[in-house]
Amino acid sequence: MICKKYIIMDETLAKLRYGPNTFEVIEKGNYVICAISGKQIPLDKLTYWNVDLQEAYFSPKEAQIRFEELKK
Repeated sequence: MICKKYIIMDETLAKLRYGPNTFEVIEKGNYVICAISGKQIPLDKLTYWNVDLQEAYFSPKEAQIRFEELKK
């Protein structure tokens, strides 16, 4: 007999306040949206953000894109 176990996760957009080394959850959720690509970023994978702009980035690539835009 094969028993399959399914985990159903309720995906909810979180609202965060980004600080220099961490972020604070303002509204509970399990992901945020990348400001450049629009991709979902699970909170446990969130590594890149801009404190001044209060926006998250999916990867260093998107963070670099925003950095280059701000230099203009």
